[in-house]
Amino acid sequence: MKILVINSGSSSLKYQLLDMEKEKLIAKGNCEMIGLSGSVISYKHDGKEEKFKGAQNHEEAIKKVLDILVDKENGVISSFKEIDAIAHRVVMGGYIFDKSVLITEKVIKDIEKLSSMAPLHNPANAMGMRACKKVMPRTPQVAVFDTAFHSTMPEKAYMYGIKFEDYKKFHLRKYGAHGTSHKYVVEQLAKVLKKDVSEVKAITCHLGNGSSITAIENGKSVDTSMGLTPLQGLVMGTRSGDIDPTLVQFLCKDKNMTVDEVITYLNKECGLLGISGKSSDMREVEAYADKGDARSKLALDMLTYSAKKYIGTYLAVLNGADAIVFTGGIGENRPEMREAIVSNMENLGIVLDKKKNDNFKRGQIELISSKKSKIKLFVIPTDEELMMARETEEIVKNSKKSK
Repeated sequence: MKILVINSGSSSLKYQLLDMEKEKLIAKGNCEMIGLSGSVISYKHDGKEEKFKGAQNHEEAIKKVLDILVDKENGVISSFKEIDAIAHRVVMGGYIFDKSVLITEKVIKDIEKLSSMAPLHNPANAMGMRACKKVMPRTPQVAVFDTAFHSTMPEKAYMYGIKFEDYKKFHLRKYGAHGTSHKYVVEQLAKVLKKDVSEVKAITCHLGNGSSITAIENGKSVDTSMGLTPLQGLVMGTRSGDIDPTLVQFLCKDKNMTVDEVITYLNKECGLLGISGKSSDMREVEAYADKGDARSKLALDMLTYSAKKYIGTYLAVLNGADAIVFTGGIGENRPEMREAIVSNMENLGIVLDKKKNDNFKRGQIELISSKKSKIKLFVIPTDEELMMARETEEIVKNSKKSK
C-alpha cells in the first residue's frame, strides 16, 4: 500500500510518499515559508533533491506537490491511482475526535467547526482534504489527530478552573497538540531503553515553530503544555504562549482591538517574532542575537526559560523520569538551545554532556547526557509521517474488511 502523508504546519507543508510493505520512503519534501516571497518546495527522491517555486497558501502547496509526484520527468509515480490512501495531520480533534478516522464531508465540516481552537492549522487541514478530494475523489483519506494521544490525561490535568457547567456545555478544557510526534518518540525511546512502552516515564520536548512539552507516564500522556488551543504553553515562533488572560482585556482597550483581533495578534504577531521584532525563524533570531541584538537575545532567553519551567513542573508531576527527549526542528537541530534549556538543573539529576550535545549526528537517536546524569537526555528525530501512515494503513484495511 502506497500512502501519501500530508503534514501541514502553520507556515509549512511536509509530505511523504511511503510504500508500507516495507515502510520504505519513496519521496518526500517540504513546502517552506508558505505565503512569503521566499516560499520553496523541496523534493527528495532516489538520492536527489530538487527545488521548485513554493506556494501562497496550503491549497496551492498540495496541488503543486501532487503535480511534482506525477511529473513525467521528475515524478516517482505514473498517476494518482498508485496512491492507495492519503493521511492528513489535523492539529485539533477537540471533543469530537479521540482517534483517527476516515474522512467524509461531515468529518471535514467538524474539523472546520473546531478551527477556533486551532486557527493556524485546522482551516489549512480542511482545505488540503478538499483539494485532495477534487484531484483524487475515490482515494480514501484519513484524518490523524494530534490531540488523540493526549486523551489519556486525567481530569485534574486537562480541566481549567472555570465553572464546571461551562466546561460541560462548551467543552472548554486542555486538549494538547503534537500528539503524533510525542507518541512516536516515546515508542522509539522505549526501544532504546529496552522497555515496554507501558513502562516508560519521560518528558518529551517537541520544539519547533510550534512547541509543546508532554509528561508521559506508563507510555501515556498525563499532561502537556498546549491547552484548549496550540496558543497555550511555551513562547513559540509567532505565538505568545502562556499569558495572564486579563491581558486580552487590556489589549482590547489599549489598542482598540476586538477579542478576535487580539487572538489573531497572540497567534501570529507575538512569540519570537514579536519580542525580537526581527523574525519568527529560530535561525534568524539566533543570527541577530549573535550580532548583539538585545531583543533577539531576550526572545531566545524567554523561549528557553519557558521550556525549563515546564520540564521542572513535569518532573514534579512524574516524581522523576527515565529520560528527557528533544525532538522537532529546534529540538533536533539546535544544540545551543538544548544546552540552555537544561543548564543549571544538576540538582534535579540532569547533567548534559556538552561534547556529545555539540557533536550529535543529525537524523539519528543520540544520548547527550553525562554519565553523572540520573535522568538520560536524548535527541530522537520524530517521524510523524510514518506514525500517521501506520494508523492510516490500519484504518483503510479495516474499512475494506468491514465492507
